[in-house]
Amino acid sequence: MRTLYSLAWAVAGLLAPIRLWWRGRREPGYREASGERYGRYATPAPVGATDEVVWIHAVSVGETRAASPLVERIERERPGARIVMTAMTATGRATARALYGERVVTAWLPYDLPGAMRRFLERFHPRFGLVMETELWPNLVAEAARAGIPVFLVNARMSGRSADGYARVPRLVRPMLASLAGVCAQTEADASRLRALGAADVAVAGNLKFDVASPPDAHERAARLRALFGAGRPVFLAASTREGEEALIVDALARRPLPGGTLVVIVPRHPQRFDEVARLFAGRAIAYARRSVGDAIPPDTGHVLGDSMGELAAYYGAADAAFVGGSLAPLGGQNLIEAIAMETPAIVGPHTFNFADAAAGAVAAGAAIRVADADALARAAGALCADPARRQAMREAGRAFLARHRGATDRTWSYVAARLAAPVSRRDAGSGPRDPARSASRPPT
Repeated sequence: MRTLYSLAWAVAGLLAPIRLWWRGRREPGYREASGERYGRYATPAPVGATDEVVWIHAVSVGETRAASPLVERIERERPGARIVMTAMTATGRATARALYGERVVTAWLPYDLPGAMRRFLERFHPRFGLVMETELWPNLVAEAARAGIPVFLVNARMSGRSADGYARVPRLVRPMLASLAGVCAQTEADASRLRALGAADVAVAGNLKFDVASPPDAHERAARLRALFGAGRPVFLAASTREGEEALIVDALARRPLPGGTLVVIVPRHPQRFDEVARLFAGRAIAYARRSVGDAIPPDTGHVLGDSMGELAAYYGAADAAFVGGSLAPLGGQNLIEAIAMETPAIVGPHTFNFADAAAGAVAAGAAIRVADADALARAAGALCADPARRQAMREAGRAFLARHRGATDRTWSYVAARLAAPVSRRDAGSGPRDPARSASRPPT
């Protein structure tokens, strides 16, 4: 089965340069270091021959941010290690560079071709790998097992819909999951689905995103934003909006206006859509300002296009209430924990399967409100902007909700460290050759 899978990747790999070039028109990062997509990395190596390398794979922005508590923990526990972080998206790679700078080496993870994955592993020789959430690549796992490199799936989630899809190809999926060194799932439901698909050593560790701290300057930047927005006017934020959602929101707010003077700030999830949202405003004859210009917002301007990067936490902190995007359209929702961490009352739509447990828990705790559609969103936003007492109650509920769910980093690291310190099993010993100096298990410091 893996042979057919690899053949399909080989065909796709022939067309991939065209796709990278096409995507690079709007996101130039996709044209950067394209040879890495095939396991061909620049010389000299960015890590020394004697360095212990820890590899973390975080496909895009959300996973890259979620990895930050693990990065900090690894730096404390294994201070001599060099961290290599791979990504698949241009925004993920850019986020890693912005968050970690020279602390980590950034690279593309190759396409899931056996030779490309083999070259990647030979290039960096990681002591072990941590793959975030649902990035399951059969050839990657197989080549790591062959080389004797333990790979852990951490912060793992597996929705019912995804599990049904994986279950259709058991001959591909079961060997892959069985070859993992271990799995740290977010919830018991995720763990049960992963076990049913073939994962052998699964623990429930919680969601690392609850442990992600807001940037240290987030509140200061939020205060500056609020001053630009106008200190005396309510602010409603539509954050991380996805395709089609901005039009739904703008039209719903036209039918059900927010309290007088409320400023509506819309921040698209992807920077390549900034101009698309600008055209939406122009087409609706809506007066708006661009955040990137940096000017104070005139009182007679009712909308702001949040076309800046790296300011999401500040946007949340500057808002009285926030809609968390990707949830009006059936896209699974973005990370509402970021809003709650900035003590901003959150509103989500009906589609939150990417954060199913976090969203359900936040709503049940009173830290978030779920709405059925855009008109209900407009009603909820208007009610929150007009009700300071309700907003304060939601902030307090949010603080308690976050406190109850922290600790995933400790549980994840304890799980991984224990398995790294354990003696090599007979199965591991027979998985393939590797450098004994690199393969020696080292207990956590």
